[in-house]
Formats: sequence, C-alpha cells, structure tokens
Amino acid sequence: MCRHITGSAASCAGWIGVIVATATNDWVRTCDYTVATCVRMDELGSRGLWAECVISPSLYHCVALNQILTLPAYVQTSRALMILACLLGLPAMLLVLMSMPCVRLHNDTSTVKQRRALVGGILIIILVWFPIGTHQNEGLMSFGFSLYAGWVGSALCLLGGPMILCGYCTDPATPSRDNSFYYSRQGGTALPLDPPANHAKSARV
Repeated sequence: MCRHITGSAASCAGWIGVIVATATNDWVRTCDYTVATCVRMDELGSRGLWAECVISPSLYHCVALNQILTLPAYVQTSRALMILACLLGLPAMLLVLMSMPCVRLHNDTSTVKQRRALVGGILIIILVWFPIGTHQNEGLMSFGFSLYAGWVGSALCLLGGPMILCGYCTDPATPSRDNSFYYSRQGGTALPLDPPANHAKSARV
C-alpha cells in the first residue's frame, strides 16, 4: 500500500510536469547576437512549442507560432505527441486513483483493483516515451525552465509507474467476500457467505 501511494503521488507530479512543459514557452534560450553582446544587453530569446519570446528587464514580448504549414516538422510532431501525452495521463491517473485501497466502488474486488493499477501503471510508463527534447539550431544558448520541468516529470513518471506495478504484484491478495463461507450448525456443511439473515437462522437452530 505504501508503494502504491508513493508511486501514485510521483506519477501525478510527473504528469503535472509534462503539462507544464507542454503549455509554457521556455524550452530553450536563444541569442541572435554573440554571447558577450547578449549578456551585455541583457536580452535573450525564449522559444517553445507555441511562441517565440524576447526577454529583457524592460520587455517581455511573445509572437505566437500560428503558421502551422510553415513550421518545422519537429515542432509539429512535438506538439502532437506532447498533447497526446497530456491526454493519456488523465485516464492513467483516474485508473490509479480508483485502484487505491482507500477508494471503494460498488461490487469492487481486489482483482478488479489490481487490473486497474496494472493498466494505469502501464499507461504512465508509456507516457514517458513521448519526446521532451529540443532541436539543435543556430543561436541556442541554454535550456529553459519548461524543458527541465518536462525532464523531471518524465523521471517521476518513470519512477512512479513501476512502483505502482510492483506494489500490486508483491502485495498479497485481500480475501474477498466472494470466496468466503460460513458453517451451519445443523448440517455441518459450508455455504456461501451471502445472506447474513440465513446465517442467523441456522445459528439459532
């Protein structure tokens, strides 16, 4: 149970990191001049999946990348895969949440919870393999906050997914009412534990 909760928390934090990396525009820091000139002018460029920005002490201006047909192929591919990763994390987190031991649904059994945790953990691990990277181009100075958030989020998902899977693979199965029996004093035979009223009657006999 402790592994499952820790893995769920790490996976949730990692998914949030992937969403932050997708939504923000600070993937790389660029410089249109020499490094010494950019440092002296204190002016840098910031580039992401959705916009290009100019950052300086007195100015922060962004230009949206709306011309989809003129964008490089790696930008369009990264957009599609990052959005797909964010959408894939939603059912994964719902499955992991519903497989928690403290969450009980109608007619829920340990086998159903184990299957939910298995599917959710696999989806979280698949989420890691979507590309969070940058393309080497002219003027690249350093990586930005968004890229580091995506890398940290991927590492947390890669850590949390296997922890969820290992937590349910190693924990002993919780006994279910479906496999429970009670013994009648009248005949000494084992009967399924379904109606408690019948059990009370047989006990009085």
